[in-house]
Amino acid sequence: ALTKVMDNGGFCDDNYQSGSSDDELVDISDVTVDFSEDVPPLDRDYSAGRTHALQKILTFYIRHTLMDLLDDTVPGIGTYEDFNTIDWVREKSKDRDRHREITNKSKQSTVALLFSISDAFSGWLLMLFIGLMSGALAGGIDIAAHWMTDLKEGVCLNGFWFNHEHCCWASNETTFQERDKCPQWKSWAELMVGVSEGPGLYVLNYFMYMCWALLFAFLTVILVRAFAPYACGSGIPEIKTILSGFIIRGYLGKWTLIIKTITLVLAVSSGLSLGKEGPLVHVACCCANILCHFFTKYPFTLRSINPFGNSRLVLFYVEFHTPWHLLELIPFVLLGIFGGLWGAFFIRANIAWCRLRKNTCLGHYPVLEVVVVTLLTAFLAFPIEYTRMSSSELISELFNDCGLLDSSKLCGYTSNSGSASGSVNATAANGLGARLAGPDLYTAMWQLALALLLKMIFTVVTFGMKVPSGLFIPSMAVGAIAGRLLGVCMEQLAIRHHEGDIFRGWCSPGADCITPGLYAMVGAAACLGGVTRMTVSLVVIMFELTGGLEYIVPLMAAAMTSKWVADALGRESIYEAHIRLNGYPFLEAKEEFRHKTLATDVMRPRRGDPLLSVLTESGMTVEEVERLITDTTYSGFPVVISQQSPRLVGFVLRRDLVISLENARRNQEGVVSMSPILFTECDPPMSPSAPPAVKLHSILDLSPFTVTVHTPMEIVVDIFRKLGLRQCLVIQNGRLLGIITKKDILKHMAQMANRDPDSILFN
Repeated sequence: ALTKVMDNGGFCDDNYQSGSSDDELVDISDVTVDFSEDVPPLDRDYSAGRTHALQKILTFYIRHTLMDLLDDTVPGIGTYEDFNTIDWVREKSKDRDRHREITNKSKQSTVALLFSISDAFSGWLLMLFIGLMSGALAGGIDIAAHWMTDLKEGVCLNGFWFNHEHCCWASNETTFQERDKCPQWKSWAELMVGVSEGPGLYVLNYFMYMCWALLFAFLTVILVRAFAPYACGSGIPEIKTILSGFIIRGYLGKWTLIIKTITLVLAVSSGLSLGKEGPLVHVACCCANILCHFFTKYPFTLRSINPFGNSRLVLFYVEFHTPWHLLELIPFVLLGIFGGLWGAFFIRANIAWCRLRKNTCLGHYPVLEVVVVTLLTAFLAFPIEYTRMSSSELISELFNDCGLLDSSKLCGYTSNSGSASGSVNATAANGLGARLAGPDLYTAMWQLALALLLKMIFTVVTFGMKVPSGLFIPSMAVGAIAGRLLGVCMEQLAIRHHEGDIFRGWCSPGADCITPGLYAMVGAAACLGGVTRMTVSLVVIMFELTGGLEYIVPLMAAAMTSKWVADALGRESIYEAHIRLNGYPFLEAKEEFRHKTLATDVMRPRRGDPLLSVLTESGMTVEEVERLITDTTYSGFPVVISQQSPRLVGFVLRRDLVISLENARRNQEGVVSMSPILFTECDPPMSPSAPPAVKLHSILDLSPFTVTVHTPMEIVVDIFRKLGLRQCLVIQNGRLLGIITKKDILKHMAQMANRDPDSILFN
C-alpha cells in the first residue's frame, strides 16, 4: 500500500478534487491503512539513500496520519451550548448506533447480555424514581400549603403543625352547623387579646391575615430573585420550548427545583390568585432531569402520603345523586361559551399586562410589584368568605352537592312555610319546597358574584409575576363560581316552574332535578379549556380531579364549545402566547402554514447580505478557522469542496469545532496556527517539513438535511416540525446556496402574520 501511495504521489490525487465518490475514498483509505503486510522487507539490496528516504516517508506518514483526533473521546464533543437548539436527527442517529452496538455485543458474552438487559430496564427504573420523587414533592407541597394557608387565620393549640380541619377532627365539641369551630383552634386575635368576642377582634384578624400574606409573598419573590430566577412563573411555556429541543441551562437544575418547591408553598399560601398544578409540571421535569444523571440512558406515592386527607387520589371528589338530563346540555353549552369568552379575554388582558411590565419601569421592580399585588389581594379578599379561603377549598365547596349535614351558605334553603334552614335536612320531607333559596343562599350568591369579579382581575395581574404561579386552579375557580351561579338559577327556575313545558317531563315533584355542583364542575372545565385550549386531555384531567366518569358528555360539550369560541377570537393558548411574548424559538405543531413561499425566499444569505460563511474540506489553516469562529456567532458551518467549487460535503457544529481545535493545540504535538485543517479521511500531498494537520473528519456530519431552492416552505415547515431539525441547507444541483434555521422559519412566519419578525429571539 505504501508503494501505491508513493506512485500516486499522495492519498488524495487530482481525481478526487474533480469529484471522486465516497466509495473511492473508502477504498483508498482501506488500502493505505494496513501497510504492515504489503511493505516489502528492508534488506541489504536496498541502497542506503532509498532506505533513508523510506524511513523519512514512514516518519511523515505516522506523524500526519496517526495524529488524528479521536473526537469520540474528547469531552464536550456532541454537546450543545446554552440557548441553542438540539439536532434531533443527529441525536436519534447516535441513539440508534448506541442501541445497535449494545445489541451486537449482547450476542458475544453473558456480561454483555446482562448489560443489554440492564440498559433496557433502566428506562423503566428511571420512570419509577421520577414518579416517586415527583409524587413525594407534590404531596409535601399540598400538605404544607394547606397548613400555611390556615396559619394566616390562626393556630392549633394541640400542635402548631395541624391545619384548621385536622385540628378540629378529634374534637368532641364541634357541631354539624359549626364544624370549623373548636376550642383547640384559636385565631390570632384570640391568642393576643384572650377573648373570643369583641369589636376589635375582626380588625386584628384582618391585620394579621394581611401581615402573613405579605410575609409569604415577600419571601417568595426574594428567594426566587436571589437563588433561582428560573423558578418564577408556571414553567409550562419554557418546558414546551425545551421539549421542542431548545437548551436553557439551569432551568431544570437542582437549585431551581429546591427554590420552586419552597416558594410554590409560600406563593399559594399568600392568597395570590394562582395555582400549583402548572409549576408542579416544572417540578416533575426538574426531578426527571436530575435523576437522569444517575443513568446512562409510575407512582403509588400519592396514596402513601394521602395529601388530601380523604384516602382518595382525587383533589375534588364529587358524588352527585341526581343524573343530568339531555336538556341541560343547553346551559352546559352556555357555560362553554362563557369559558371561551373568559379564555380569550384573559389571554389578551394578561399578555397586555405582561407586555406593559416588560416595556416599562414596572419590570424593574418585581419585588415591589409582588408586595403591592399581595397587599391589594389580601385587603380585598379577607372581607369575603369565598375569596378569603384558598382556591382549592373554594372549588371543593362549589363542587359539593348539598346534603343533610352541610352547613355551608350555599346550602341555605327554606321550607314551603318560609322558615329558614341552615341545611336541607330540616324540611327535606317537604319535597321541592325544601330547595327554595333562603337568605343564606342569597347572601352566598352576591358574595360569589363579587368573588367572580375579583378572581378575574387578580388572575390577570398575578400570572406572570416573579413568583411560581400556576393557572389551572384560578381558571377552574372562575369557571366553578360562574357554573354554581348558573346552577342555582337553573335549580330555582325548575323548582318554581316544575309544571312548565320545559321541566314537566323530567322534573317530578319531590325530586331534585338540578345539581348546582355539576354546573360548577362543567364551568370549571369550560374556563380551563378556554385558557389552555385543551379538549380531550381536559376531560381526562377533570375526571382525574373529580372521579366523575359519568359526566364525560357534559364536560366534553362544554370543553369543545369553549375551545371553538376561544379559537374564533384568537388561536393561541395562554402558554403559546407567553412563548411568543418571550420570543422562544418554538415551532407550534398546530399552527398551519398557508403561504406560497419557497425555500429561496427564506434562506440566508439574502441579496445584499455578506456571503455565507463556509469551511473547505482542505486548504484552510487553524488560524483561518479560529478567525472565522471569532468573527461570527453561528452555531455551525457548512463544509464545501472549495471556494471555487462550493459543492456540499457536510456540516460541522461550532461547539464541536472549538473543542476539537482546543484539544488539538493541547494534546497534538506540533500543531501551530499554520497547521492545515482537514475534513477528509485521506491526506493531500504535503511537504515533510510542513506542520502536522488537524484531521476533523470524525466531527463532520456527512448527511446534513438539504432542500432545493424550489421546495415550498409549507413542506420545509413540516420537515422542521416532524424531524426536529435545527437547520437545513439549501442546494441547487449539488451547489450550496444558503441555510435555513428554525429561527429563520419563525421570523418568516411572524412576518407573514404581520408581526415583528425581530421579536423571535430569546429575551
